[in-house]
Amino acid sequence: MGGAGLFGLVAGPLSGQHVYKEVHALLPGEFTWHPERQPYGPLAVVVSIDEQRAHVYRNGVRIAVSTCSTGKAGHETPTGVFVILQKDRDHRSSTYNNAPMPNMNRLTWDGIALHAGNLPGYPASHGCVRLPLEFSALLFELTHLGTPVIIAASNHDPIDVVHPGLILSGYADHEFDEVLSTLEPRKHPKDWKISDIHPITSIIASSTDAQLLVLENNEEVLQGDLIWDGKPLGSHVYTLKGPNEAAKGMHWEALTYDVAGRGGVSDLSRVGAGPEFNEKLRQYVHPGMLFVLTDLPLHPDHRSGRDFVIMS
Repeated sequence: MGGAGLFGLVAGPLSGQHVYKEVHALLPGEFTWHPERQPYGPLAVVVSIDEQRAHVYRNGVRIAVSTCSTGKAGHETPTGVFVILQKDRDHRSSTYNNAPMPNMNRLTWDGIALHAGNLPGYPASHGCVRLPLEFSALLFELTHLGTPVIIAASNHDPIDVVHPGLILSGYADHEFDEVLSTLEPRKHPKDWKISDIHPITSIIASSTDAQLLVLENNEEVLQGDLIWDGKPLGSHVYTLKGPNEAAKGMHWEALTYDVAGRGGVSDLSRVGAGPEFNEKLRQYVHPGMLFVLTDLPLHPDHRSGRDFVIMS
């Protein structure tokens, strides 16, 4: 799972050091941590392979940045959209000689995770994302099952978007009130208790297949025709914050996870579905749901509900 041996979890670069620096000036093992900048709201983690940095956003505000180490040549860390599937504070690798992997947030069942590890200043893991020990412990306290983790070539800050999306066909008051009544009793994953079992919903729009697919955890529960302008969609992920009553629309946080997909991230008006699909979709909607736009096909090689939402 990406890091044989921590070579002793001791004070210093491996343990990590909280510093007050610009992001580009961080040295291996250094990180910034300012959760007070946004105490509440949904969390998202963006790992930038080019920068070897992990950015943490809460409610669209960046609250932390850390140096990291991703996969080395031959063991590259996959890019795409993932959700945290499992958390284990004292995990050990089943693949690499029982190596300790503290504060593990699992992203795939076949071995990709965020965890504490050695940070030499360049990609050096077997595919995982290594973090400073102290930073990984702080992050472990904030993440939850279903937290989106976007692994991308480079970082892009989230954009706040208010738009009906697929959930509403428009901004009509009566329709908004109907959806609001179904959303209110459904919790965001950050509010789940450990013993709670709730499905995590992801919607994927694929321009290649001209299809929409709805996943609940590892199950495909709904599929329908995608209605869009016929142009490439790019690579974007939207996290549903909840309803925006002032605008009578849905409140989303949008992130681009591919350099080629820059621009147009906030334009959800390009995609839609038929009324029958929209009506069925509403039973699966919850705050924290992901809506992913991609130009990749909906093939298991690129998408698996059990492992990841979409892998590029």
